[in-house]
Order: sequence, then structure tokens, then C-alpha cells
Amino acid sequence: MKKNKYKLKEKEAPVENHETAAWSNITKTKDVSRVPLPNEFSVEEAKEWVDKNEK
Repeated sequence: MKKNKYKLKEKEAPVENHETAAWSNITKTKDVSRVPLPNEFSVEEAKEWVDKNEK
């Protein structure tokens, strides 16, 4: 019997938490490009997080 050459990958927990991402609260999308636009609160929260965590 042949051995399986492929290793089974165990499913690991995701590294990033996307629940607080700015794009998680999409309010509308642009007509032509279909780019998602988050609400203002999410944008402000994301900017504060970036400003706080910049090196």
C-alpha cells in the first residue's frame, strides 16, 4: 500500500480577529467599482487603533 505523500494539515485558530476591522461594518458600496464603504464609527476606530499602535 502506498503512503500518503501529503501531510494532513490541522485546522488552527485564525491569527487575526476581523470582527473589529473597519470593513466589517459595511454600510454601502460604490456603484461602479463595488468598493465597500464602512460607517464613520468604524473608520474613526480603525484610525485610532493605527495611531495608537504605530512604531
